[in-house]
Amino acid sequence: HYFIQSNLRLSKDPMFRKIIKDCKFLRNFHAFPNRTTKFPSSFLPCRGMFIQTQTTPNPNSLKFIPGIKILDHMSTYDFESIESARISPLARQLFKIEGVTRVFIAPDFISITKDDSDQIWNLMKPDIFACIMDFFSSNQPVLLDEASLTSDSTVINANDDETTIMIKELLDTRIRPTVMEDGGDIRFVSFEDGVVKLALQGSCSGCPSSSVTLKNGIENMMQFYIPEVISVEAVDDEISQLQNKVFEEVDDSLKKDDDR
Repeated sequence: HYFIQSNLRLSKDPMFRKIIKDCKFLRNFHAFPNRTTKFPSSFLPCRGMFIQTQTTPNPNSLKFIPGIKILDHMSTYDFESIESARISPLARQLFKIEGVTRVFIAPDFISITKDDSDQIWNLMKPDIFACIMDFFSSNQPVLLDEASLTSDSTVINANDDETTIMIKELLDTRIRPTVMEDGGDIRFVSFEDGVVKLALQGSCSGCPSSSVTLKNGIENMMQFYIPEVISVEAVDDEISQLQNKVFEEVDDSLKKDDDR
């Protein structure tokens, strides 16, 4: 955020006033000359966008933080291929970069996974930076209407028993925030006979240390807070599989329309 106070001489500088006018924010200074004006977080011109990168426990995955709000809700979206990314124009553009095999979109960051080939991040980063900056300067939506197909797996349902509710609350409050810091997410799949089944997403999927994190970290924490939990297992995300099936059906439908 940028804070411009009325007592700063900078506000009288002609070049500064021209920049503000070009950005269409000059009216704020006229309307409220004696108050501090805060630029919205979405105000990041393409040329001035500062994209941070963070390494993750997965050497083939990198976290990109553009400094703006990407999603208006707390859901996350994990795309394993360009076909499954039909609902996300941003993910489709990123998949066109050579070496990109997975795109994970969170409210404030994007995790990108590359293949195990000789592709190195230093060669891929410039293309990824340019892709992200060009996309946000184009004002395209990050997700299309079909994105409503995805639901939050930790939402409390009416038929959830007490143990399941405790598991979901623990995931939301203690586990998911930590996992998202490493560029991934965890989706609750089921709880049955003392076994919690979770799906790993983003940087967590395919990470060499994911099994250690699952057993030594998540399982131990759940067993400490919830005695009913016997073990924690990683499984394929059934929701993602269902989404991929839906996307394929939509794709086939669009192809048929094109043929007509």
